[in-house]
Amino acid sequence: MFPTILQVLPALNAGGVERGTLEIAAAITEAGGRALVASAGGRLVPALEALGGEHFTLPLASKAAIWGNAGRLAALARAEGVDIIHARSRAPAWSAWRAAHLTGLPLVTTWHGTYNENFPGKRLYNSVMARGARVIAISDFIRAHVLARHPEVLPRLRSIYRGVDPALFDPDTIAPARVAALRQAWGLRPGQPALLLPARLTRWKGQAVLIAALARLPNPPVAVLLGDGRPGYAAELTSLAAARGVPLVLAGHTADMPAALQACDIIIHASTEAEAFGRVVIEAQAMRRPVIAADLGGPRETITHGQTGWLVPPGDAAALAETLAMVLAMAPEARDAIGAAARADVLARFTTAAMQAATLDVYRELR
Repeated sequence: MFPTILQVLPALNAGGVERGTLEIAAAITEAGGRALVASAGGRLVPALEALGGEHFTLPLASKAAIWGNAGRLAALARAEGVDIIHARSRAPAWSAWRAAHLTGLPLVTTWHGTYNENFPGKRLYNSVMARGARVIAISDFIRAHVLARHPEVLPRLRSIYRGVDPALFDPDTIAPARVAALRQAWGLRPGQPALLLPARLTRWKGQAVLIAALARLPNPPVAVLLGDGRPGYAAELTSLAAARGVPLVLAGHTADMPAALQACDIIIHASTEAEAFGRVVIEAQAMRRPVIAADLGGPRETITHGQTGWLVPPGDAAALAETLAMVLAMAPEARDAIGAAARADVLARFTTAAMQAATLDVYRELR
């Protein structure tokens, strides 16, 4: 019988960490185990429960509650017969680490980011992610980052790429009505060219870089910014686009990511800081969309320049504009060939099923 796994994270809202939690919960349930998740809750709780997972609401988004949460997690683990605790973020990981000590259970950590160390004590705070009986790195970039700071982790370190569901992200199964509904909601005319940058509205995700790049084009397509964020930054981007003459749509959150990717001509990743992996890149590639990404972090591993997409120097609006102009001018058949090669590469290297199987194997190592 497969073990009972308790995954721990701050909250269950939109994001790669959250979706990965659900994907592993589904795999645990399918393998015959119990998939428990502790978090402060969020919009994805119903989706977790629909997959057969069980949610327990704890104040895990609060750093002030770290040690109180440790006792709560230990009590939960004892009451529910948990076999392994899996932490996916630093503050909850400290609670999970203490709970694992209190209960004698093994701890798994997944290193989802680089976690900056620009304040005194941050390296110690971040070090909890290296304290698992198994430590999962979500890319070769993150693996190297972890080993540079914690070389002692090597025997416990496992590299597991994030994945995409090729059945969900399949352009041949997306009904035209889904795409048309989104484009209409975004105010796009039929046939109007549009670019999509799917990311939280936060400065390092590079929305302003995209606007600056489009301002260099004589007839810029519409930039659709898909994601939630701070209202102040959204207003700043709106003002910047208006001043530069760039048509802009702030689309907010969508539950239909495959249709959103299908609805635009080119997908942009413009982050100015390294992404640990960059799941949206492989989702777009699976949809056979042309992708232009910043040349740092995870996308270096998921894009072969000129073959499955394009890489540009991060923060370089001129280089991004030049690449955009080139891709927009490509013959449809040439652009389609890039998209087809990208999907084939994703199917070979970056599927959800492969990620799930590798993670379940990590759990089995600890039983």
